Amino acid sequence: MKKNYFKNYFNQFSKILSNYNEKDFYKIVQIIREIKKKKKKVILVGNGGSAAMASHVSVDLTKVSKIRAINFNEADLLTCFSNDYGYENWVQRAIFFYADKGDLLICISSSGQSKNIINGAKFAKKIGCKVVTLTGFDKNNKVRKIGHINLWLNSKNYNLIEMTHHTWLLSIVDFLANSKIKN
Repeated sequence: MKKNYFKNYFNQFSKILSNYNEKDFYKIVQIIREIKKKKKKVILVGNGGSAAMASHVSVDLTKVSKIRAINFNEADLLTCFSNDYGYENWVQRAIFFYADKGDLLICISSSGQSKNIINGAKFAKKIGCKVVTLTGFDKNNKVRKIGHINLWLNSKNYNLIEMTHHTWLLSIVDFLANSKIKN
């Protein structure tokens, strides 16, 4: 058994978690406030653990922060759209059917290389949605290049990236819920 594994792991998580640009968080909050004011919605997408995170955050945005939010994690939608349009295109097609100009798409991709997320983000931007990305791994990843605001982590550890993305997104939810300036 590796000595100090957990101490080192949590120290690494703490270091990664605190490596961010605070101005980007306030920009995201402002975008979400505008979304609420204009009666638009927030759409969250991801794969695997990031998809589970998208579900959690979309529910909390709606319930806790009173922001209309959705995600595309229904098995019938995923399997139908993947079967009919190809896995690399299912997010783009879901956005085609569910997004409106002025909505916000939050793309969560640890690697920033997922073709379905890349195609969805490009399409969302094309139809007039704001795009926020959360990625890790390579600083020049494809998803990160598409977003209006990009939260990136200098890590290649999936779990640390996903936990940080989750914490960051929930901190935004809590800020909106607890903000004295409510829209």
